[in-house]
Amino acid sequence: MSKITNDIRYIGVNDHELDLFEGQYIVPEGMAYNSYVILDEKIAVMDSVDRRFGDQWLQNLELELQNRKPDYLVVQHMEPDHSANITAFMEKYPAAIIVSSAKAFTMMKNFYGNEYTDRRIIAAEGTELVLGTHTLHFIAAPMVHWPEVIMTYDEKDRILFSADAFGKFGALDAEDPEGWACEARRYYFGIVGKYGAQAQAVLKKALKLDIRVICPLHGPILQENLGYYLDLYNTWTTYSVESEGIVICYTSVYGNTEKAVQMLADMLKAKGCPKVAVNDLARSDMAECVEDAFRYSKIVLATTTYNADIFPFMRTFIETLVEHGWRGRKIGLIENGSWAPTAAKIMKGLLENCKDTVFAESTVKILSAVTEENKNQIEALADEMMQ
Repeated sequence: MSKITNDIRYIGVNDHELDLFEGQYIVPEGMAYNSYVILDEKIAVMDSVDRRFGDQWLQNLELELQNRKPDYLVVQHMEPDHSANITAFMEKYPAAIIVSSAKAFTMMKNFYGNEYTDRRIIAAEGTELVLGTHTLHFIAAPMVHWPEVIMTYDEKDRILFSADAFGKFGALDAEDPEGWACEARRYYFGIVGKYGAQAQAVLKKALKLDIRVICPLHGPILQENLGYYLDLYNTWTTYSVESEGIVICYTSVYGNTEKAVQMLADMLKAKGCPKVAVNDLARSDMAECVEDAFRYSKIVLATTTYNADIFPFMRTFIETLVEHGWRGRKIGLIENGSWAPTAAKIMKGLLENCKDTVFAESTVKILSAVTEENKNQIEALADEMMQ
């Protein structure tokens, strides 16, 4: 695992202690904090790791240094899971120089009390750092997904050090039965997805480079079939449809709304829908529900009127979609209310400013329990969503 190329080594760590990444994303397979070292006439270390693994990281680095000393610490991203050991590194290697963006040095002082004015190189778009046979080219990547981010291209080995882009949930020594895309998609839309335009701009820069390897700060090193990963990122960063299908997201208090949802799902499958994904927002991982909403071409939202509003899980879900720039989908609505149903109106109001969205004309209106009339409405909605 350590050797990436003749001169570049992996020195990151796996975290199996973490339950929630960034305090909200479930990570049952743990998390990887990636760091790399480039061994040339000059030695550059690419990023740090989470504070809890600082000693292990420094030990990994020492093993690769073979009694040499690093010349540079390149800080591409200032989130603490990548920058927490800057102080320890700079104390251990007092001759080393930090290479990072101007905004990163401001954040460095905010986080760690030091912006290293006497031991730094400010890396802007187009800045180069010659290590010997390796020349590093720095690419400004603002708001992917913090304002200070830079990426780094190694001209010799044609490696893109991509910061948080192309990242993925899961430790590198964990099982990955569903393949890269599942947890990479959940990671992207949860963490980076709001900044699709900025990510697309950086992707266009990257596509002009001859890239043979992508080294992200989370997840596996990508070395084969790079077109697959780049194509997926192009789809994600443009908010395009990845898979044809319909996702149904619902909440249900006494089971009646859930009954309507199951009827709709069965009808859609019978009519030949290529994929029907059903998510109970009260029980499903919210990040996975958001992932499905971005992945599939159409969505149906079903919920109850609750305290003259909509059920809290549904409001949170819709607000998350809006916040993350969700767009370009067809939307069907199912509402339930015993005396004053307003859920469909509220849901539509929350979503009406999403770009390029279209609402189905058929809306299912349940008054407590599902009736024969409701079954006809569900059939009509299924027909319309299949068009």
